[in-house]
Amino acid sequence: MKTLLITLFLASGLAQASGPAPGMDRPLVGQSYRQLAGKEQVKLDQAYAGQVLLVVNTASKCGFTPQYEALEAMHAKYSPRGFAVLGFPSNDFLGQEPGNEKQIRDFCTLTYGVKFPMFEKVHVRGREATPLYQRLKAATGEGPAWNFHKYLIDRDGRVVASYGSRTPPDDPRLVAKLESLLAAPRPAPRQ
Repeated sequence: MKTLLITLFLASGLAQASGPAPGMDRPLVGQSYRQLAGKEQVKLDQAYAGQVLLVVNTASKCGFTPQYEALEAMHAKYSPRGFAVLGFPSNDFLGQEPGNEKQIRDFCTLTYGVKFPMFEKVHVRGREATPLYQRLKAATGEGPAWNFHKYLIDRDGRVVASYGSRTPPDDPRLVAKLESLLAAPRPAPRQ
């Protein structure tokens, strides 16, 4: 009888933790990254508070690299409504981002006209994954399997969707989700 009650209690979900581990539900909290080829650290949760975000791991020598164009178009179109693309170059997949940060910045700017925020070169998978990517994976259960994996984050700083590399930024489902998030009111400032 005691075993049956314990089994029923566990099956009901009442014994489960009340959500993700602290900090995992809002992966940007407490995360600071340097701007690409720059010196300034940006506190992501403060700089992008109340905005809808698309966090993307990028690479310059990948078959998906042309997605930079659609990412920039999306950033330009929706940024007036409180949206930003945040790019994080990574060399984790077959060495497809071998350059230094200045080379990466120049490539993105000159080849694709990238103006959306780009940050320091990071690791996005495995034990070496930067804390931001560890949190994104913990929040979604999905880590990047390749370059140009996308995480959509709502105005409250919570990850609401994860899209693999094969999903282009202008995919109708991604755009519909983005537009629904942009329609939500901005949260009141936290005190």
